[in-house]
Amino acid sequence: MGKIVNFHLPADDVDRAATFYREVFGWEFAPFAGSPVPYLVHEAAENGAGIPGLWQRFHQTSAHIPGRIGRVAYGVCCNGDDAGNFDYIAGVEVSDYSDLPHEFAKVRIPEQRYAVFTHREHVSTIRRTVNTIWNHWLPASGHKIADAPNFERYDEKFDPLTGNGGFEIWVPVRDQ
Repeated sequence: MGKIVNFHLPADDVDRAATFYREVFGWEFAPFAGSPVPYLVHEAAENGAGIPGLWQRFHQTSAHIPGRIGRVAYGVCCNGDDAGNFDYIAGVEVSDYSDLPHEFAKVRIPEQRYAVFTHREHVSTIRRTVNTIWNHWLPASGHKIADAPNFERYDEKFDPLTGNGGFEIWVPVRDQ
C-alpha cells in the first residue's frame, strides 16, 4: 500500500498555522517554491504524522473547489490493511466530479450503518479517542467493522488554526 504523500490544511494565516503545528507537533515547514499564494510544506512521516500538514494545505484551497457543497470537511481513512496502514484523504462534498482538477482523488462514501463518536478535545488527542473506540467500545459493542471507509467530519465549529471546536468520528459497523 502507498503512503500519504500530500494533504492540505487551509489557513487564512499561514504563518500562525505553521507556528501552531511547530509548537504542537514539532514540525518544521519550508516555503513551496513557485506557489502564487503563501504555501508551506511539511514532509509526511510513515506513521500518519503527516496528516495535519495535509489538512493545512487542503484548507488553503478548499474554498475554491468547484461544486463544493456546504462548509463541512472530511478526513477519510480508506484502503486499510491488517498492518494498520491506510490511505488518508482530506476532502469536501461536491455536487459533481466533472469539474475537479485531475490531481484530486474521488471517493464515494456508500450508504452504510455507522457508529458516530464526538471528539471534543484538541485535534492532537485524536489517537486516544480512536484507540478507545477500536480497543474498548468495539469489542464490547456487539458490532464488527464493516467494509467501508471510516471518516472524521469537521463542521463549521472546528477551527483548523487552533485545532479546537470538536468533530465527529464515523466508524462503519455491522452486526456480529
